Amino acid sequence: MTHRFVFTVLTLALAAHTATAQSSDARYINPPGLTKPAGYTHVVISSDGRTVYVAGQVAFDSVGQIVGLGDFKAQATQVFANLGRALASVGATFGDVMKTTTYITDVRNLGLLREARARYFDSARAPANTLIPVSALARPELLLEIEAVAEIRPAAR
Repeated sequence: MTHRFVFTVLTLALAAHTATAQSSDARYINPPGLTKPAGYTHVVISSDGRTVYVAGQVAFDSVGQIVGLGDFKAQATQVFANLGRALASVGATFGDVMKTTTYITDVRNLGLLREARARYFDSARAPANTLIPVSALARPELLLEIEAVAEIRPAAR
């Protein structure tokens, strides 16, 4: 085998792989039932169709009004409902979530947060999570925000 032949075969193989890897684009979705975003997208599916990124969900209803002013439990319920809507929009469930990042304005609400999470995630297969206490979120009335990364089967696209 000549070096030129090997080089040609490797070049063609690399070109085919690159063409396949770049043949589809990421998908950007703003599901019905979630407030209209300003400057971001609620759900992005990677170009391979398997990884789903869900933007931080807060206690907004579908028209952008805060649900549960001053009530952490009510806000947590709305946040998880919004996460569920975002996941369902791509055929995913809470069982498909691999990682969450949780922002909380008062760590004294951690017990209520854990109760809420337990209603949605299987404790034996809970996603990885990072909890970040913050002084405030996008609006001072918001008490909780959760973003998620999920993995779905390509058929769920």
